[in-house]
Amino acid sequence: MSTRISTFPVIKNTFAAPISQHLRALRPHSWFPPARRRTLLQRPKRTPPTTTTRSFTTSSLRQFADVNDSFDPRQQDRESDQVDVCIVGGGPAGLSAAIRLKQLANDAGNEDFRVLILEKAGELGDHIVSGNVVEPSALNELLPDWHNPDNPSRFENATPATHDKMRFLTKNSSIPIPAPPQMNNHGNYIISLNQFSKWLGERAEELGVEIYPGFAASEILYKPDDGSVMGVATNDQGVARDGTPKPYFERGMEFHARITLFAEGCHGSLTKQVIKKFDLRRDSQPQTYGLGLKEVWEVKPENFRKGEVVHSMGYPLPSDTYGGGWIYHFGENLVSLGLVVGLDYPNPWLSPYGEFQKLKHHPLYRSVIQGGKCISYGARALNEGGFQSIPKCAFPGGALIGDTAGFLNVPKIKGTHTAMRSGMLAAKAAWGALSENKDSESTIFLYDYEDALRGSTIWKELKEVRNMRPSFHSPLGLYGGILYSGLEAYLFRGKTPWTLKHKGKDHEATKHADQMPKITYEKNDGEISFDILTSVSKTGTNHEEDQPVHLQVEDWDEHAREMWPRYKGVENRFCPAGVYEYVEDEGKDVGVRFQINAQNCIHCKTCDIKAPAQDINWQTPQGGEGPKYTMT
Repeated sequence: MSTRISTFPVIKNTFAAPISQHLRALRPHSWFPPARRRTLLQRPKRTPPTTTTRSFTTSSLRQFADVNDSFDPRQQDRESDQVDVCIVGGGPAGLSAAIRLKQLANDAGNEDFRVLILEKAGELGDHIVSGNVVEPSALNELLPDWHNPDNPSRFENATPATHDKMRFLTKNSSIPIPAPPQMNNHGNYIISLNQFSKWLGERAEELGVEIYPGFAASEILYKPDDGSVMGVATNDQGVARDGTPKPYFERGMEFHARITLFAEGCHGSLTKQVIKKFDLRRDSQPQTYGLGLKEVWEVKPENFRKGEVVHSMGYPLPSDTYGGGWIYHFGENLVSLGLVVGLDYPNPWLSPYGEFQKLKHHPLYRSVIQGGKCISYGARALNEGGFQSIPKCAFPGGALIGDTAGFLNVPKIKGTHTAMRSGMLAAKAAWGALSENKDSESTIFLYDYEDALRGSTIWKELKEVRNMRPSFHSPLGLYGGILYSGLEAYLFRGKTPWTLKHKGKDHEATKHADQMPKITYEKNDGEISFDILTSVSKTGTNHEEDQPVHLQVEDWDEHAREMWPRYKGVENRFCPAGVYEYVEDEGKDVGVRFQINAQNCIHCKTCDIKAPAQDINWQTPQGGEGPKYTMT
């Protein structure tokens, strides 16, 4: 048996309804060999397949538990499968790593080399949110014909960026300002990263990558002898809100691998654990974050300028808050617009969602979307720490890749190309290490991955812009940061002998409510701006209520006693989905009751980052739940 390190005792299920309702065999990006699927979920009613596939290694057949049974489900044996490389997360980094691994294996004639992706979303792309103007350098290397008109499998939803605009906004005006060279989008493409991830998944499956959407990796498995990572386990199925087993309770499943790559995206729940376990931040500064809020609109043809890329700074954010907005014209009469707010903002009365709704009423934005229709909404935390905050990325038995490691280039406003490249670098290192140690069961450490990162374009471009984001912490705030960033972009170009430090962790920047001016937001008009629940309805998010709350607060009453007097409901304002609220309750000693509406959660991770007491722990809910984004 494997050694399990489980920090959080609450048990979560993977399916809220009978398992048969969750079959997705005919849905795109949900396919895996029929025999393996049947063995995995123990569905004896399925017709046995005629194809021959590698079966799972299993323990004795599970028996459904009686709801009245008294037992500790964590002590039951789990089924397991052994693969060569297990990848947690089916975004651009994880898919790029999988594709490169199978390319290398297939070229070497080793078609049985198993690469497996576990994705917590119901389908690839469902949880993906990004601007997105992609720089295609890594994509050109990974799949050179990705946009070739002669390729029938090309990605068809890429709009070439035609021209850039940079604007500084006051309340009613828009002032043209020079854009730094890093923001030149010549040769780049406006895309929906949601669509792109689905397409990339198809290319991975063509090569033989096994993709399991709807399976949420919730636990890291460690070897009992040396403590190295030996894989992950998915969460349990059929656990009620109070932790008791439902009639269809089933244990999660273990996936053992020689190498496990974590590609969870920003602030991954397992990444947090592995960073702490191996002290991967021992030589780096704390990560700092932003919250990106995005809408996709269908606009009037006369307001549409295909390929135009617009960025803005200033209004509506106060001068002590880092951030900016965007408008991207793509596809046919579609516009992506959004706002990024640095989560190191000090005022607990500020609402990133409220600021975004206010931004849309500015003439620059309103002139584009007036008379149009909002068709999609999403929000997601993103890494802003840059070069200073990159942790050690390799550890015994695995590595961090993509945004979970923090490779976003903030001044460039791009991270897809760096995420993909990091996955490709890790794949090459993993293939080399496994090839050299194919007859050994010894733990693998990807030294070559760390070396490759430092010699890559990722390292070069992040080092060059390392001082721009932290420069906004100067006493001059926004204006000082703009001035210094201009000097870095045009004069210093990253060659200065100093490296500025981040001010601290984002939650530490939050001041008490009585120390900051109160911010009130106007009522939304329902045409340009919307209330938060209307926006959440556009995310397609869904969680079964009868499951343990995946937003873990040890004592809700104690949380209210500590947080309400100081911050007056900051959780309600920093959350872009209306998950947290304080309800008047005379029976409570502070006059309010803290409430978590977990079913609204869109998996942005902001609460885990910004909560002042750091007492909210985001964990994976049932696999396949959460948002179902479209066009994001």
